[in-house]
Amino acid sequence: MRLLVRTGARHFGVRLAERFTAGSRRKRHTPFERRDFRRALGQYATGVTVVTARTTDGRPVGMTANSFASVSLNPPIVLWCLSKNAPSLPHFTAASHFAINVLAADQHHLSRQFATPATDKFARAPVTVGTAGTPLLDGAVARFQCRTVQHIDAGDHVIVLGEVEQYEAPGGEPLVFHSGSYHMTTRHPDL
Repeated sequence: MRLLVRTGARHFGVRLAERFTAGSRRKRHTPFERRDFRRALGQYATGVTVVTARTTDGRPVGMTANSFASVSLNPPIVLWCLSKNAPSLPHFTAASHFAINVLAADQHHLSRQFATPATDKFARAPVTVGTAGTPLLDGAVARFQCRTVQHIDAGDHVIVLGEVEQYEAPGGEPLVFHSGSYHMTTRHPDL
């Protein structure tokens, strides 16, 4: 299956795996026990991000996500996945822009803060205003400011594709999530 995405005057294709496509055509339920499947997925260590945007009425919105990936270098496209059960779903799907804030090891408190329902998730979070008013978290090891280009329905999530318009990567020690816990990285002793 090939999905075309319009990015200005350019088009690019996103090839989805045949298995995903076949599963989309017919309703299929996996025999997996949900908690055990989630535990198995947790064996893949990931970075931790906070995705931020501005609502249509101008309020900042943000949530913790570890489903972030690079899709294309030319044009520069990234993706992240948003649960269809997330209270902020309508805000992110309506936003013209979003930012991916890759958290530093000492920002685990922000990961928890943006993962927990709260009236003001941005309380005590130092931010800078980015493209289209999108809040950017200060102290992140990398920040990607993106224009939303497509939403793809994918099971119980929505895949959000964005074209990176600006980025910065001051670096530092990243926050890592593995097997249900936060971790810090260390250099491999054999290297």
